[in-house]
Amino acid sequence: MIQNKWITDLFSAIDKKDTLAFCSFLTEDCELTFGNMPAVISKKAIYDTIDNFFKSINGLSHNVAEIIETGDSIISYGVVTYTRFDNNQVTANFCNVFKINGNLIAKYKIFVDISQLYA
Repeated sequence: MIQNKWITDLFSAIDKKDTLAFCSFLTEDCELTFGNMPAVISKKAIYDTIDNFFKSINGLSHNVAEIIETGDSIISYGVVTYTRFDNNQVTANFCNVFKINGNLIAKYKIFVDISQLYA
């Protein structure tokens, strides 16, 4: 099973907007679904998508409330705060569902409403 440090390290990479470190948690053929966007498949395609997302915001910070592990799945949820380039912040609830293969993420589903982020 994945330990809490693994999740902490994952969210640390995300909150630092460190695309390379983030992608180190993914399998080569990982499938990422972010909100209601189409799925992105492959580490390279996810790198490009996430890097573009990171470049579209000034910052972000996750406050993970709970982590649930069962079999090869992990669910984490909490609150994410996005900082726009005008320094206004948008806060949203999130839920992530991971399918794990070894110690890497094979499927990553992010449930969050970011509609106010670019409003």
